[in-house]
Amino acid sequence: MLPSLKAALVLLSLLQLTSCRPLVTTSAKVKLSEITYHIHQFNSGVQVPCNDTRVAQVPFTDQTLSEQERLCQAAMALIKVTRCRKDYEPLIINLQSLHGKKNCSLSNENELYLRNFLPELGNFTQGMYRRLPTAAAQ
Repeated sequence: MLPSLKAALVLLSLLQLTSCRPLVTTSAKVKLSEITYHIHQFNSGVQVPCNDTRVAQVPFTDQTLSEQERLCQAAMALIKVTRCRKDYEPLIINLQSLHGKKNCSLSNENELYLRNFLPELGNFTQGMYRRLPTAAAQ
């Protein structure tokens, strides 16, 4: 009886431990770090792929928009870079999986060069990464 009681308590403890860990947060952290990594790789090279391409400016500092909306807008801006689509595909996939939306509104009134857009996106995703709770704090 005692060994089966111990086994049941261990299983219950493991179940409680695994149910407390948010997989979404872990997944989001991985995706955000991948985005930051790719941007760092682009910026550390000789030249950002298609750096002279103009993209819509995403208002990353606009607190009235949700983070998901800003991620969606960033993905939309990068989708429109057709000449170097293959280079930016990992960023687009990660951004799309983070925001989970099908469509969002993106104004083309203000544009900036891709070489200036990427650092802004990197700063935004790094900030999101830092705001996510760590597994140790939970």
